[in-house]
Amino acid sequence: MTDFSSVEIRFTPKFQRKLRFLAKKYRQIQSDLSKIFVQLKAGDLPGDRLSGIGAEVLKVRIKNSDIKKGKSSGYRIIYWLQTPTCVVLVDIYTKSEQDDVEISEIQSIIAKFEKQSEEGEDEVV
Repeated sequence: MTDFSSVEIRFTPKFQRKLRFLAKKYRQIQSDLSKIFVQLKAGDLPGDRLSGIGAEVLKVRIKNSDIKKGKSSGYRIIYWLQTPTCVVLVDIYTKSEQDDVEISEIQSIIAKFEKQSEEGEDEVV
C-alpha cells in the first residue's frame, strides 16, 4: 500500500485491444473491473506477485459476472508497478479461454510499452 491519494493507471496497447474484444462477449466487464481500478487508484496492490520478470508485476483474479462461476473462471489482470505512483495494466484474459501468460511475453509487452512511452504514445487514466 502506498501513501499517495491517487495512483496513475496506464494501459498497454495489448491490454486495450483485449479489453475491447472481451467487452463484446462479456457485457458486465466494465462493472467487474471498476472495483480493481478503484483499488489501484487508491494505492492498493491486490493479487499475487509474479517472479522471474525483473520488474514488480502482479496478477489479480476478478470474478466474471457474466459466467457465474466465481473468480477461478473469471478474468486475470496482469499489472506492473512502474513507480509507486504509476500502475500499468499489461494484459487481461479469461481463465476459461487461456491458461497463463508466459513470462517472456509479459517482459516483451513491458519492453514495448516502455519504448512507446518514450515516444509519448501510451494512454493514461
